[in-house]
Amino acid sequence: MFKEFKAFVSRGNVIDLAVAVIIGAAFSKIVSSLTDDLLMPLIGKIFGGLDFSSYFIALGPIPANLAGSTDYAALKKAGVPLFGYGAFVTAAVNFLIVAFIIFLLVRAVNRMLPKPEEAAAAEPADVTLLREIRDELKKKNAA
Repeated sequence: MFKEFKAFVSRGNVIDLAVAVIIGAAFSKIVSSLTDDLLMPLIGKIFGGLDFSSYFIALGPIPANLAGSTDYAALKKAGVPLFGYGAFVTAAVNFLIVAFIIFLLVRAVNRMLPKPEEAAAAEPADVTLLREIRDELKKKNAA
């Protein structure tokens, strides 16, 4: 089992995947900052508030020391059940940004990669020659 695991880990795809996860985590922080610090304040301003992530509905009693508080994190930490639709909208915007950027990257890579028929047409001359020899040998053996 250890040998199988070692073979699995030493394959190039696993290393590439690990690098992609690390880069993805760093990219996620950039997107979160873009959303939290730039986009959501603008959206919040349009809808009447500067901090869109503080939009919530309290579903339970609020402790006396936090009465009137609009600090989502403090209320959540105090154990107040909250319907945090602002935080959800922020996460949804994060997802849409990441999904759109990934779509653009995949689209660019697909344009750069040769199409299957182009790849077959760009076959090396020695492979073409070997195919012709194989076909001639098949003809001679069939006759």
